[in-house]
Amino acid sequence: MVTRNKNIMTESGIVHGYRQPPEGTQPPYISSPYRSTRLRGPEQAPIGIADLQDELAEVSGPSFEQVRIEQGCADLTLHPQGEPLGERIYVTGRVLDDGGRPVPNTLVEIWQCNSAGRYLHKNDQHDAPLDPHFRGEGRVLTDAEGRYCFKTIRPGPYPWRNHFNAWRPAHIHFSVFGCGLANRLVTQMYFPGDPLLDFDPIYHSIPDSRARARLVAALDWEQAVSEYALGYQFNIILRGRFSTPWEQVG
Repeated sequence: MVTRNKNIMTESGIVHGYRQPPEGTQPPYISSPYRSTRLRGPEQAPIGIADLQDELAEVSGPSFEQVRIEQGCADLTLHPQGEPLGERIYVTGRVLDDGGRPVPNTLVEIWQCNSAGRYLHKNDQHDAPLDPHFRGEGRVLTDAEGRYCFKTIRPGPYPWRNHFNAWRPAHIHFSVFGCGLANRLVTQMYFPGDPLLDFDPIYHSIPDSRARARLVAALDWEQAVSEYALGYQFNIILRGRFSTPWEQVG
């Protein structure tokens, strides 16, 4: 499920209501080249969305400070019986509000396919090998500066039958909560220089090219470990002019 984050937290901690993101920076509900949106996208605009106000309980709690994250959840390469196959990478970044301030103690979750392009899920019947040592999901809480860090395997591309010879670019799915359970951003992170981005209708469902570029991670030499793993940086902005585009889930 995708929910648009209707609220922003100001420096004083006061919650304000819904603000429409700038035109062209978010994907429409229906994007014709992305075939499944034609079946599930609403044909009429939501009624009274600007007048909706969340209850205080929805935006103020429960606090993620009390959420217990098991040790090792941020390291997708950990497995009791062996290491997963593929290129090791570190994915780091910060979660920020629309004023550039860090969002601490917020839950960041990721899920992805393995290096061969297959998810650990019964519905994925792609003719590619499963990796018994790769679970493909992880979670972490941001620190006081809004930072997060995952260690994982670079995912592979895979076919998805949207159109002739359709292949998804390598990507990692992100779910980020804001100041409470009612606020959730679901998006995807892509890799720089991937030639499949030119042919991907999900990526191109975002009209504004500058907004699309915010979904592409940057190679990060500071986070790379010599002769072991490359590093990528992917910052997430929850609201405002430079907010991270949300994901159309099909």
